[in-house]
Amino acid sequence: MTVPEGWEPGAFKARVDQVIHRFAAEEAGQLSAIDRSLGPVADAVETAVADGKRLRAAFCYWGWRAAGQPDNDALVRAAASMELVHAAAVVHDDLIDDSPLRHGRPTAHLALREAVRNHPEPAPAARSLAMLAGDLLMSMAGQLFVTSGLPAAYLGRARPLWAALARELIAGECLEILHTGAAAPDTAISLKVVRYKTAKYTVEQPLLIGALLGGAGERLRAGCSAYGLPLGEAFQLRDDLLGLFGDPALTGKDGSDDVRGHRPTALLAETWRLAGEEDRARLRTLLAPDNETCAADTADAVRDVMRRVKAPDRIEAMITARVEESLRALDELDLPGPAATALTGLAHSAAVRRS
Repeated sequence: MTVPEGWEPGAFKARVDQVIHRFAAEEAGQLSAIDRSLGPVADAVETAVADGKRLRAAFCYWGWRAAGQPDNDALVRAAASMELVHAAAVVHDDLIDDSPLRHGRPTAHLALREAVRNHPEPAPAARSLAMLAGDLLMSMAGQLFVTSGLPAAYLGRARPLWAALARELIAGECLEILHTGAAAPDTAISLKVVRYKTAKYTVEQPLLIGALLGGAGERLRAGCSAYGLPLGEAFQLRDDLLGLFGDPALTGKDGSDDVRGHRPTALLAETWRLAGEEDRARLRTLLAPDNETCAADTADAVRDVMRRVKAPDRIEAMITARVEESLRALDELDLPGPAATALTGLAHSAAVRRS
């Protein structure tokens, strides 16, 4: 199956899903074959890749097409590896944040408790298994990329960026941990976390990897970054809003997660910046480690403060500005029609969504 000149996101997603599900099933089977007791870990690996918008694969694919290359099954396999990077990051992120839900299902470190119910310390043991499942998913991403079927010379063009992708993703996660619980949330720091934890590996780096695989020149590579970075930031800023103001039935996540974890989101930082002394005092009380109010009630109270100071409106404005910046950069590239159309559509779907 090939992608026609008209961009059909559903058809592309089905194509990527087929690659990922087959590859994950093969890897899970090999893991289980080592010992039957590894079955739950193998299941966690398959579950981690079961769902997703497949945006990262799409950006990689259209980076390749933007470089003037035709549709290619081997490239789709390479692009699908971006989704395994994401799956690894999600398993690790849920573990770090102690998140209970992902896509409406228990997260890996909770789902794996049943496998270690007889362990002296089942909760830490399940967390350890989840950490290792995430490590395996990252290893699988590299394996799928290098065995995609693309020529070694093509793969070599993108190898340095693979190293940067892993380093910067880990840097972003570390920055979030280091700044969680800050007495005075700072928007500049929050946006740096956004850039390195999510924005770069969601849009810019997959797009650049696809373009590099396709032999892109310096102008196209610079354009990919100019388009990808602000759009990736818009994507995560939308996630921040959905995390607190979205419908959990659509997001598949616990709506109190960010507040319960005191995460340094841009939404919280902007709330702090816009708040007066009374509202700041309220936030200090709500976010204090010894606050005994239930998580849902605390989240509702924080939402009230955010609405009062119009922080969600500020984040919406930041999203709009970044999408507009991204689309201006895209216009300046003068790409082939299908690539320009697809990347325009992806910009809107990444930043304007309900889940």
